Amino acid sequence: MNTLFDKDKIKSFLGKEKKAINSLWKWCIAAGILGVGLGFTGVAFHNLLSLVTQLRTSFPMMVFGLPFAGLLIVFMYKKAGKEADQGTNLVLSAIQSGKQLPFRMAPLIFAGTILTHMFGGSSGREGAALQIGGSLGNSLGRLLKLDDKDKHILIMCGMSACFSAMFGTPAAAAVFSLEVISVGVMYYAALLPCVLSAVIARGISKAMGVEAIRFSFNDVASIDLPSGIKLIALGAIFAAVSILFVIALSFINTTLKNYFKSPYVKIFIAGWAITGLSFAFGSQYLGNGLNLISQSMLESVPWYFFLLKILFTAITLGGGYKGGEIIPSLCIGATIGSCLAPAFGMPVALCAACGMVSVFCGVTNSPITSILLAIELFGVSSLYYCLISIAISYLLSEYFSLYKSQKIMYSKYENKYINRKTH
Repeated sequence: MNTLFDKDKIKSFLGKEKKAINSLWKWCIAAGILGVGLGFTGVAFHNLLSLVTQLRTSFPMMVFGLPFAGLLIVFMYKKAGKEADQGTNLVLSAIQSGKQLPFRMAPLIFAGTILTHMFGGSSGREGAALQIGGSLGNSLGRLLKLDDKDKHILIMCGMSACFSAMFGTPAAAAVFSLEVISVGVMYYAALLPCVLSAVIARGISKAMGVEAIRFSFNDVASIDLPSGIKLIALGAIFAAVSILFVIALSFINTTLKNYFKSPYVKIFIAGWAITGLSFAFGSQYLGNGLNLISQSMLESVPWYFFLLKILFTAITLGGGYKGGEIIPSLCIGATIGSCLAPAFGMPVALCAACGMVSVFCGVTNSPITSILLAIELFGVSSLYYCLISIAISYLLSEYFSLYKSQKIMYSKYENKYINRKTH
């Protein structure tokens, strides 16, 4: 007779609990190591980026060094081997298929991003953080002699830890690593280690003075039917902008490759293009774009700001400079939202906030991360506004993505398994 106290059931229950406790200890130790190590790494990376950015803004003529910094970046990556130059796509592929992440990927992206920002390239830093974290997580897995599945989890842990340390959003950082790999399927086995590593890394960076990016709002009105309709329209615009950003990155990258077969020539030409554009349109489009985000939260910016940021970033990354696309995507969203605010009769800061997280969602296909990012960046007062625009942007951004290795497991339009790659 089967009862609650059946001997076999009790034995099975205790066996599962033992396995869970063993996993808990294993991931506490591994995530703790990564959280501490990448917390300090993230602090060093953040402080160096801040230092070189201050140096560049103090000496604007440093932008003339960008083409020559590009030559050095190409030289470093040529010496390291082709696989180290595949960026975040290689990190995603390593989790999906077991490809190896070389340890040298971490110092290379570290140095390449510093050089890019020092001389005015328009790129972010979180893409570099994902690559540094993933590389070091994979290296720790090899050091601990873990199997491939556990190494994949450590790659995600490393991504979460370094992202959290630099950006100050541990919840979004933890979930992003679970969500971005395969859209529609989340790796819940990695939830605990990713959360632990992200929280520990953020604790260390906070203790060492790295301030999180935060924006505050005045009282936000409750959503009514007119504002809901406006948010649907805004979400559709943000989706279109996210598609435009992805297409621009791909088009300029392909065009430069076709016209300039040598990576040295390609990056040298791209460097001079950025230098020329900065003198033609202004230096505010250089760097990661946090300056434009701050401006967009305070006042409605001109409509062409988002287009110029797309152009600067696409030439920088398409030319071969290093960094990432995440903060530029937030910047593009903030500027388009800010410029549309008067036309929609909405507060500038609120419209910019919706644009930031919605364009981020459109280019990464990560709606849950986008929602958490909205909470951590802006607080809960704007959540319902951001939630609607995020959902619309996710639906209408089709299958475009910053990451060609990302897989869409389930259709955005129906409950259907499709397992396809992004555009």
